[in-house]
Parts: sequence; structure tokens; C-alpha cells
Amino acid sequence: MEIIDTHCHLYLADFTDDIDGILQRAGTEGITKFFLPAVDSETTEQLISLEKRFPGQCNAMMGLHPCSVKENYLEELKLVKNWLSQRKFAAIGEIGLDFYWDKSFTNQQIAAFEQQIDWAKDYQLPIVIHSREAMQQCIDIVRKKQDGHLKGIFHCFSGTESEAREIIELGFYLGIGGVITYKKAGLAELLEKIDLSALVLETDAPYLTPVPFRGKRNESSYLKYIAAKLAEVKQISVEEVARVTTENAGKVFVVE
Repeated sequence: MEIIDTHCHLYLADFTDDIDGILQRAGTEGITKFFLPAVDSETTEQLISLEKRFPGQCNAMMGLHPCSVKENYLEELKLVKNWLSQRKFAAIGEIGLDFYWDKSFTNQQIAAFEQQIDWAKDYQLPIVIHSREAMQQCIDIVRKKQDGHLKGIFHCFSGTESEAREIIELGFYLGIGGVITYKKAGLAELLEKIDLSALVLETDAPYLTPVPFRGKRNESSYLKYIAAKLAEVKQISVEEVARVTTENAGKVFVVE
């Protein structure tokens, strides 16, 4: 059984002391590939270094996270563009809109999101979207930019059924992580109505740890709990969940 963790920040300091163990434990659970979303220039070196250390397993994305869109966002975008011009990445991400913490840079977030979508089209790369308190705005921007070639994932999907269907109609996948195991989240009930062909699995490690480890550091090996919960929801085997979501991930990402 092969499973892909489509979204994990394994290059962060949380994993510095035991990254070998992290990957070994994941491998034991059949997780063979890890897709690493970028945040901003402060962690780019660690991101690229981890990919170089584990080629073929760890696959770097490049992009500017909406929470990192501040006064210097144009400088950050320039660095993103420079990296994109130098080499191939698995995707542009994570990018998007986050109006939960701070709305001071709303217009700048929108500008950065749209610019990075345009680069994705230029470089024929998928996008991985972060959306918090901004789901419909993200959907509307993707719809405006969709020319039939844009593809990607709405990471950590937690929207409504209507929003899920809009995303799927746009040719995008829903990233499903630990939230599906949270009783009060309502995601499991929603996913009963969504076809498995529209879903990919992710951990967002070290964040959003699934039950039974909620509150502790997340890691890629815990993807098995997410897969198991989704199998329970869909009333199918874990092996079927792994097979279909792995195929879906393979339709999204560019891997050298």
C-alpha cells in the first residue's frame, strides 16, 4: 500500500532532531512521497536542503504563504520568481488568502495570490491553496483565472458542501487532513457526499494532528489515521482510499 502526504512542513525546526526517524516511521506505513509547501524566504534554505537530502521522497514547492504577505511582500515575491526561474518545483504553494489573523494586508494578499497563479500558468505548475476565512474569495479568484490549464489542491479543506462542489467543478482537489478525525468539525459528515475521486490526503505536519494524537506534534506516519477515518466514512477499505488518493495526487504534482 502506497500513500502520499501531499502537504507537510517537514523542513521546519520541529523536525530537525529526528527527521530520519520521521521518514522511517512514515515508510513503515507505506508513505513514500512527501510534498513540502513553502512559507517564505526565512525557511527556503531548510526546504531546499531537505529535498536535496532525500531526493525522490521530499518534493519542494515554491511560493509565498498569505500570512507572510507583509510590507515587504514585493521583495518576497521577487525571490519566489527568482527560484521559479532557476529550477522545477512540484507546485507553487502554499499560496492563497488568510483573513483570520489579520486583514491589514487584504489587498496585498489578493495581489500576491493572483500573481502566483499567473506564474503557475506560465510555468505549467499546479497550485496549492491555503484558505482561511476566505474560501469563497479564493474560489472566485481561481474561477477568474481558470483557463482550462490551472489545477491544484485546496489544502486543508474545511468549507461547505456547496464550496466543495464549486472547487471540484473548477478541476481542483480537496486536501483532507486531521480535521476529519475531529468530532465537532463536521468534515466527516460532509465527505460522505463527496466522491473519493476529488480527494487527496495530507497531514500539514507539524500542525492539525489527528486523533488520537491531537494536541501533539503531527508527523507523516499519522496519515494512516486520516486514511482510516476516510475509509470509515466512505465504507470502503483503507487500501482503496490509499489507491485512489495516491492516483489523484499523481494527477496534480510535477515530479522530476
